[in-house]
Amino acid sequence: MTGGWKAKRFWREVTVIEADHGWQVLLDARPVRTPAKAAMDLPTEAMARAVAEEWEVVGDEIDPRRMPVTRSANSAIDRVLPQRDEVAGMLAAYAETDLLCHRAESPEALVLRQAEGWDPLLDWAAEAYDARLVPTAGILPVAQPEASLARLDAAVRGHDVFRLTALHDLVTLSGSLILGLAVAEGRIEPTTGWRLSRIDEDWQIEQWGADEEAEEAAAFKLEQFLHASRFWSLSSES
Repeated sequence: MTGGWKAKRFWREVTVIEADHGWQVLLDARPVRTPAKAAMDLPTEAMARAVAEEWEVVGDEIDPRRMPVTRSANSAIDRVLPQRDEVAGMLAAYAETDLLCHRAESPEALVLRQAEGWDPLLDWAAEAYDARLVPTAGILPVAQPEASLARLDAAVRGHDVFRLTALHDLVTLSGSLILGLAVAEGRIEPTTGWRLSRIDEDWQIEQWGADEEAEEAAAFKLEQFLHASRFWSLSSES
């Protein structure tokens, strides 16, 4: 918003209805639309009710910062849908240099911590997707098996735009396709996934101490990560 203009609340009642192409939220009799004026057709009743709750508690002025589910639904429809293949391909490519495959050479305690945290997730991906990725020590990437990359690519492309929107944040915030999928699929809890994604950072904090600015940035990212996990769940629940 520019020029000091803010959208005002104009409705009295918020309702949820099942429509031809999914679930919709009505403000009085008017369906909610995205910023690009597209119909906000939502995949599940659970997501529609979460969006409705955000619009129900709006005060005199609309503040999108307090409406995370609405924002993510807008992103799915206005941003991910028009470039679905590109987004899916970008996320699948994380497997080529996945965080879980890049291990420290030393010290031994960090090497062990990474192995204990990350090896079970690589094993899970090998079983769940028949996609074994190979860990390597040092800064240079290792070429991953083409068959594994192809299977992971197919798995990512199998999700609708709402799940892709959630997966985007789970993957990009953690730096790992495997970890993002593990959280999305319920293999690990979101808070556990976030902790595992920060093994290197937490190690550095233990050695050198915390930085207040970095801690604030990490807390903000954690909030986004947990929301992405919730948005995935809302995309799946009926």
